[in-house]
Formats: sequence, structure tokens, C-alpha cells
Amino acid sequence: MALLLTACQPVPDDGVIHLTLWQGVNPPPNRIVLQRLVDRFNATHPQIQVESIYAGQGDQQMPKILAAVVGNAQPDLLWFAPTITGQLIELDAIRSIEDWLDRSPLKAEIDPALFESMQWESHTWSVPFGVNNVGIFYRPSLFASAGIKTLPRNWDELRQVAKQLTVGDRHGILLPLGKGEWSVFMWLSFLWSANGELFDADGHLHLATANAESALQLWQDLVQDGSAVLSEPERGYELDRFLAGKVAMQLTGPWTLGQLQPTGVDFAVMPIPIGEKPSTSIGGENLFILKTTPDREQAAFTFAEFVLSEEFQTQWAIETGYLPVNLRSRQSPEYQEFVRQQPALSVFLDQAQTGRSRPIAPGYNRISDSLGRAIEAVLLEKQTPIDALATAQRRLDLILGSSPAD
Repeated sequence: MALLLTACQPVPDDGVIHLTLWQGVNPPPNRIVLQRLVDRFNATHPQIQVESIYAGQGDQQMPKILAAVVGNAQPDLLWFAPTITGQLIELDAIRSIEDWLDRSPLKAEIDPALFESMQWESHTWSVPFGVNNVGIFYRPSLFASAGIKTLPRNWDELRQVAKQLTVGDRHGILLPLGKGEWSVFMWLSFLWSANGELFDADGHLHLATANAESALQLWQDLVQDGSAVLSEPERGYELDRFLAGKVAMQLTGPWTLGQLQPTGVDFAVMPIPIGEKPSTSIGGENLFILKTTPDREQAAFTFAEFVLSEEFQTQWAIETGYLPVNLRSRQSPEYQEFVRQQPALSVFLDQAQTGRSRPIAPGYNRISDSLGRAIEAVLLEKQTPIDALATAQRRLDLILGSSPAD
């Protein structure tokens, strides 16, 4: 309610356009970084003032966002994973922005791989705010003590290394348990590495494929080998067991660098081992401009250009661990020096070239929910991979009727 009231507050009659930005930036130190950058924008744009409001994490934000849109109390700007795009389009809550972006010189500076997360049905619906992808963090000291000198390059080697690392109460790898988006985000790296897709060549949803089965089978094999331990439900992002040396490998991304560095614990990063081809899940958040009034929307796009700028992206990346979405920022001397000091970033930068973004079409939230249920059933050994995928397909056929990509 506080968020809705904030969005509904009257605009001061001072000639200044006051914008609200809802965001769920985490961990808290990253919110401080964002606030400093917002303050910098406000100081250089006296006629536009942006208020950044922490609206909670994704699952906490969703009901607030939907209630705000329905109640005509939406913010001007929204920081959120691009997978929400389809829902916002269905609600007629956002306007396409290609008319602005096509005229902006910053469009040419955006990493081309990110347009998959921005565009649907010939329109551009958001701009990237910060980007990351999934890799495997590991403890070099535990690898050394197990006599492992070569990092696993493929799935067979991953299973073998995970077995070697499993000793006593220590497991080789932690896998995320839960049917939420986190588990799906992690697993899609393996689906795409298996040369799998969520949709067939005609754009129809097709989950029960041999490629998807092999990606789920790998996770089940790791559990049945005894070399994988499952996270607490819906808490696959927690690093406690990794930091304590109870697991030697964990799926996560560069956003954890800031959390890991102060601990003094040894760590390094490897790319996702290959099934049939190199791949990873591209993550991060995009910035949406919600429908308000023409002058407020134009002011919001001015802020969006600031977010895309080399200045913003370099500072945001250095202080948070996100990868810059701006190519000039990635090549800047300041950022290159940062990468030299943080060699783990090179893995994520290299992987970005073969990464894939999750679908943004309407219906993805229902696809994700059904996939999450399938992943959970397989990890808990309640269903075989092919049965779990077939169940997910049947559920989605009933819910969606036809592919949301149609």
C-alpha cells in the first residue's frame, strides 16, 4: 500500500517532472550503488527527478506491480527481469519504445545478444539495465585436495569430478530445489547446452524432447550418484554451504562476487560444461517505461538513456559485479582494469557470446511454473525426466491451448 500511495502522490507544481522507479536490487549494498547513480542523474537533470523505491524481490513485487497497474497507480519506471514483458503487454501497461531507441546513438552500443530480451513481435519493450549469466563457482582448494587438476569440460566429466569431490559430509555440487524461476533459470543453461529448445520450428511449445530429457537426466544422475545435495526449497541462491566447504561447486553468477570477496574464501569460476554445444542462461534485469503521460514517458526515456550510457554501465558493473550492457563500457580502460583484478569475470564475459535469454512472450510465467514443477519432481525422484516433461506439456496444453509464441 505504501508503494501504491507513493505512486499516487500529486506531482509538485514546480515545473519539475518527478518520476518513480520501482526496483528489487539485491543485495542491499547494490541498492546503495544504484542510489548514488540516481543521485548523479538528478544532479545533472534538474528538470527531472527520479525517486528510487525498493519494492521487494521478484515474487514480492509481482502482486504489487499487478495491483498498481490495475489501480492506475503504476510507477513511471520498473526494474525487473525481462520475463515479465509478456504480462505487462497483456495488461497494456507499457508502451513500445523503438521510436525513441531507434533515434538514440546508444542503441548501437547495446550488446546485440540482449535484443532477444527486449523485442517481441517486431517491437522493443524495454532496455537492458544490467546483465549476467550462469556459471559454476568452485573451491580450488577442494579440487586440489581431491587431486583434480583439470576442470570438467563436458557432462560426463562433470559427473566424474562431482563424485571425486564427494567425501564424508561434503558434496560435489549443490543443485537448486524448488519450482520457482531460479531453478528454471539455472536448468535452462543445460537445456540449451544440450541443443534443446522450448519451442519447435513452427513456434509451438514442445517440452518433452530428447534434448530436454538429457538435461534433466544429468541433474537426476548427479542426485542418484550421491554427489549432489539439494538446496533448501526455493533457496538455491544461498551460498552458506559453498562458503563452509560443504559443497565444492555451485551454480550462480557474477552478482555473487561482491558477497564472496570479503569472506576470504578461495573461489573461481568455470563455464557450464558442454552437452552438445557451449551455452548459458543470460539473466539480469531490464528497465521498463510504463504508460503514463507523454511528458513523463519522455522524461523516463531520458533516464533510460542514462542507464544505457557508458558512464552508468561502467560504474554499475564495477561496483556490483553485473556485466555492462554497453559494449563501449566493456572495452573502457577502467572496466578492463577491473576485469584484470577479477579474473572470474572473464568466464562470464566469454560465455555471454553463446548465452540465451529466456522467452519474454505472454505465457512464459506459466511455462516457467510447469517447468519448475518438472525439475522439482525429477530432483526429488518422484518422476523420470521424460514423464515429468510430458506432465508439464499436458498441463500447459490445457492452460495455454496454443503456444504463446503464435
